[in-house]
Amino acid sequence: MDKADATNSMTIVLIRHGETAWSKEGLHTGRSDIPLDQTGIRQASMLKHRLAKMNELDRLKVGRVFCSSLSRARQTCSLAGYDKAEIRDELVEWDYGAYEGKTTAEIQAMHPGWSLWNDGVEKGESLGEVGKRVDTILNEIRREVTSERTLIFGHAHCLRILCARWLGLAPVNGRLFTLSTASISKLGYERGTPVILSWNETSPVTSA
Repeated sequence: MDKADATNSMTIVLIRHGETAWSKEGLHTGRSDIPLDQTGIRQASMLKHRLAKMNELDRLKVGRVFCSSLSRARQTCSLAGYDKAEIRDELVEWDYGAYEGKTTAEIQAMHPGWSLWNDGVEKGESLGEVGKRVDTILNEIRREVTSERTLIFGHAHCLRILCARWLGLAPVNGRLFTLSTASISKLGYERGTPVILSWNETSPVTSA
């Protein structure tokens, strides 16, 4: 397979971690190391079958597997069948600073009209800083030019920003994409142009 063919068959699979007690309540969960709840554990366990079926249908082998260093992502990755992932701090969730553990409604009560994407956070990380982190991962993947599938286990906002950067968009455009817990999304190429192949595919799991 030549370089052009390898590029066009290249696929990046984004997997958001399973449900946690904080994600269930809509709390901003950045660097707090919150584990999966019982629903999240079931979701992550189901990912093993879902990812195996996807690989079988697409006839692509899995090459590198990247994972955030936070436990909710690592637990999801392990339950999905990938115990030897490359743990990368570049994939941790946005540092929400003073807004960690708060809902959007609670933040807006203090700052009417507040938007994470437009206004950012206090004492945390800027949108641009998150963008630079995910660019490091994407640049590493692009340099390899492989026809094998790359898996990335991570977090909602970080993966949304990564998607925007894959498409050549500014990090703020991550606001245009939504990600559910234990969702699977695919990025790739169409005739050399970076595209979204599928987005936010989920499998229903009943909460305990």
